[in-house]
Amino acid sequence: MANPPITELTTRARDIFRLVVEGYISTGTPVGSKALAGGMNLSSASIRSVLADLEGLGLLAAPHTSAGRLPTEAGLRLFVDGIMQVAEPSAEERFAIESRIARPGPIEAALEATSALLSNLTAGAGLVMVPKREPRLVALQLVPLAPGRALAVLVSEDGSVENRVVDLPPGVDASALETVTNYISAHLAGRTLSEAARAIRGDIASGRSALDAASRNLVERGLALWSEDALQRPVLIVRGQANLLDETALSDLERVRSLLDDLENKQSVADLLDLAREAESTRIFIGSENRLFALSGSSVIASPYRDRDGRVVGVVGVIGPTRLNYARVVPMVDFTAQSLGKLIG
Repeated sequence: MANPPITELTTRARDIFRLVVEGYISTGTPVGSKALAGGMNLSSASIRSVLADLEGLGLLAAPHTSAGRLPTEAGLRLFVDGIMQVAEPSAEERFAIESRIARPGPIEAALEATSALLSNLTAGAGLVMVPKREPRLVALQLVPLAPGRALAVLVSEDGSVENRVVDLPPGVDASALETVTNYISAHLAGRTLSEAARAIRGDIASGRSALDAASRNLVERGLALWSEDALQRPVLIVRGQANLLDETALSDLERVRSLLDDLENKQSVADLLDLAREAESTRIFIGSENRLFALSGSSVIASPYRDRDGRVVGVVGVIGPTRLNYARVVPMVDFTAQSLGKLIG
């Protein structure tokens, strides 16, 4: 059923709907007519009539006959798109975000701190997709492991080291490995992998390299391996999963188990956040609107962050139950994305 436009609701229905949603977001429990009557000049019978109408529209649901109402996913979407009034981050929250991001150190440390801070501020789990940066490289070392296999050790200028096991083409012995190591390292120094790959392939294509056929095969195979790995690896930081285990979550352990399993699949989470990369501003995924968290009934609020040239380099966000305080979390995620952009720029 398509959501009715908010303008089609009467003022009374809109006010009651807003109070139900805000009450549910605040407490995590259904809101009854008696609780609503305390803040409105209406009888409980009149309120129950409006609640029934809103339920008929698919905006509210009653988990039990006399338990009150709570918003459906469709109702939450209507609230977020048509009624919610965002609350800008406080001066204290803005200071906490900016000061944490601006701390000296590598960019990865700032991103980890950002994810943890968002978790603390929102009582959800903080998500940060790391920009797919290409570090400057120092050297590549190929170490024989067994017949037909070698360990490739890639060293970056920032001190990071990555290892991969590579299959060797026929005819490559320890001497050939040393030749290939020296050749690639000479082209790597001070370059990114993509820059080095272009230079090496140019040398090989023009016949300027002094490599034999087997060595050229190994160089090409190694470049393909590292390049593919860099493109496919999900670079995702998740902090604050424990926040997802609140009192209401503990009453539904199957949902919690499903959510934590989803978060373990970082490639799928990264794919979801990729949907926010093309957005102009913060995106909100409520419950089954995204397939990944459909079973756990969770919501994701995500915003892209950009470098000084306006290019999207990553995504920052928060995941939590569908009763997230959207009015507070949405502008906080948006402000965090802007602050990260200043750092990346």
